[in-house]
Amino acid sequence: MAEELTPAESELAADAAGTEGEERPIKQRKNGLYPGVSDELAENMSSGWADTELRGLEPIPQAERTAARRAALSARFPGERLVIPAGNLKTRSNDTEYSFRAATEYAYLTGDQTEDGVLVLEPHGEGHTATIHLLPRSNRENGEFWLSGQGELWVGRRHSLAEAEQLLGLPAEDVRELTGKLTEATGPVRVVRGHDAAVEAALTDKVTAERDEELRVFLSEARAVKDDFEIGELQKACDSTARGFEDVVKVLDKAEATSERYIEGTFFLRARVEGNDIGYGSICAAGPHATTLHWVRNDGPVRSGDLLLLDAGVETHTLYTADITRTLPISGRYTELQRKIYDAVYEAQEAGIAAVKPGAKYRDFHDAAQRVLTEKLVEWGLVEGPVERVIELGLQRRWTLHGTGHMLGMDVHDCAAARTEAYVDGTLEPGMCLTVEPGLYFQADDLTVPEEYRGIGVRIEDDILVTEDGNRNLSAALPRRADEVEAWMASLKQGK
Repeated sequence: MAEELTPAESELAADAAGTEGEERPIKQRKNGLYPGVSDELAENMSSGWADTELRGLEPIPQAERTAARRAALSARFPGERLVIPAGNLKTRSNDTEYSFRAATEYAYLTGDQTEDGVLVLEPHGEGHTATIHLLPRSNRENGEFWLSGQGELWVGRRHSLAEAEQLLGLPAEDVRELTGKLTEATGPVRVVRGHDAAVEAALTDKVTAERDEELRVFLSEARAVKDDFEIGELQKACDSTARGFEDVVKVLDKAEATSERYIEGTFFLRARVEGNDIGYGSICAAGPHATTLHWVRNDGPVRSGDLLLLDAGVETHTLYTADITRTLPISGRYTELQRKIYDAVYEAQEAGIAAVKPGAKYRDFHDAAQRVLTEKLVEWGLVEGPVERVIELGLQRRWTLHGTGHMLGMDVHDCAAARTEAYVDGTLEPGMCLTVEPGLYFQADDLTVPEEYRGIGVRIEDDILVTEDGNRNLSAALPRRADEVEAWMASLKQGK
């Protein structure tokens, strides 16, 4: 990685070309190899570049949808200025940053994914005027494009404001001028917090936590029902994820020779080739690690005879993610006990999926799956019945641990800020997408179960769309029944 000037060391004040009669020194990185920039080099770098402006661009596919979403937001908060930031780069270590992922609220309303962007809805007449504030292309005349750590020659070209307007269907302005405008703003303001400290500081005397939370809650609930574009993106995510699972099965022998990290890396390759990224940290849990719900260390051994719990999802280029889990026999065949536990989870998932339909209570699929698992635990003698008593006291949770699903969309746990009465106490509607993911987890140190159960964890998870007449399994490309899983794995290993 090339050594660069940090953004702080190469502000626009470092004017390499100089301005009329005024030259500004370029602050160098400590231990940098160049002491400065000569006037001759500065002049040379400021000219001789082709015009690369892109013209006649078509709007992004979701532009009509984002406009409708902004209109709904405008109608909910008439007469108020609304500020929705994308967020900023976050430092990983010293002068390196994490890959940027735009705030969901911002991307949902604009389709844009660039750092430092801010959407502002200004009250105007009966509605609002929406403007997106972005970083323009880095300056060629003052040297920013090659001296700044975020300049074009360091991190790549970004769209000009005129290009952004064509793509997003929004007027675009320079975001570097925004905080000054916000500081001087009058009237009621709301901001989505937690993404841009400079924007929040500019509004600190104009906003309240309660009012800002109302904005966040509204935007969370607005995402509950997906439109056709979103459903198409979720299907793409599921299809790519299914191919990623196939990739993993084909290399299980290499994972056995190395570790869970081979599985993680294999799936990540598919996510980066076909999508934007993984939608969340992949859980590649072999053996007893499968009993840890969010095992993302992925540094353990992969052994024949054990189970592999793979919970992973591809995030599309528009930031919609799948969330699928399969529990696979590493050898290709379940043992008798593994199959017994797997079949119980499969039966519970079948009951849960059957309960997903328009008009049903959100909780119904969870209750249906939990009842099946509880019946199995009582039948196996692991907990004393009757079943109703166990469920009332929640005793099954020692082994079922978690809720049976969650909303899915641009966030893996989508709509998380929604009101309880609109989410878990709400009613399912066509267009909602949720996961159904029951599991049984017998910890390696659980002395209340027979020794042969200990260290076995099973979860099966699919992404279910509520339709007008029931539901559709978006992740149906991956087999779920034990015999189908074994046949699928065998065919993949033969054909690799």
